[in-house]
Amino acid sequence: MFSIASAQTPQFNYNPGNGYNQGGYSGSSQPNTYSNPGGFGAQSAPAARIAAAAPQNGTANQFSIPAAPTEAEAEPEAESAPWEMPAMIRKITEGGWLMIPLGVCSLIVIGLSLERMIALRRSRVIPKPFVRRFTECVEDGQLSYEEATSICDEFDCPVAEVFHAAVRRWGRPMMEIEQAVIDAGDRVGDSLRRFLRVFHAISNVTPLIGLLGTVLGMIQSFENLSPQGGGGQSEQLAAGISTALMTTAGGLSVAIPAYLAYMYFSAKSDRYLGEIDKLCQRVIDCISAEGLENAGAAKTPRKRRAA
Repeated sequence: MFSIASAQTPQFNYNPGNGYNQGGYSGSSQPNTYSNPGGFGAQSAPAARIAAAAPQNGTANQFSIPAAPTEAEAEPEAESAPWEMPAMIRKITEGGWLMIPLGVCSLIVIGLSLERMIALRRSRVIPKPFVRRFTECVEDGQLSYEEATSICDEFDCPVAEVFHAAVRRWGRPMMEIEQAVIDAGDRVGDSLRRFLRVFHAISNVTPLIGLLGTVLGMIQSFENLSPQGGGGQSEQLAAGISTALMTTAGGLSVAIPAYLAYMYFSAKSDRYLGEIDKLCQRVIDCISAEGLENAGAAKTPRKRRAA
């Protein structure tokens, strides 16, 4: 830190105002003070910068680490978004109060369709085990009146009801048995065509309800227009007409499935009635007076030949 200029021993002169000055090296006008208690007070540059950067107001916690945020600050409250109605339901509600009877009609169509699909199953209308057992035994002559009646009572189905009406006229003329079968077929047909009038009525009424809602909605849209006129009248009228047409769309949405259900279940019941009529004709041919006579005449030659 001190350079040696010559081989002579350096001489230090003490000056109360300037501290220690080395002889021969006093060209610097700045005092070389030593404030260190150890006697060597050469103040280095980094120490000077640190001292200069020290706070002047005596605060000791200027470079302190900030405190950790609380839970409320770390997790801000999530803004609860308002509940939005689904688009389809919102469109339905725009149709007005006439959408309520249309909704009731749609529920009726769905419920009755499920009931008819269960009631018009083939296994419940024309069960194969009953038909095979009854017709084969009657045609072979293996059934008596009591046995045929017990079999009809055992099965609770529409075809068994018609067969039971025919068996009650066992041995009667064919015309009488056919009339009894026709009467029983009409009763069975009414049960098979149950609720079909409801489908037909809903398919005719719901479009009219929708049309009524559209007319009322358009009347209200025109009444809401300001008589003074304005730039937004066309948009307001278009929005009102669009809302009014929702009832027409709702009515057609209910009427079309109702009419299809009416046609489907009507055709299915007619097909069952046709099959029951064919099966009953086979039974009539076997249990009528004419059929029993023909069967007896056919068995007599066979017995004689056997003898």
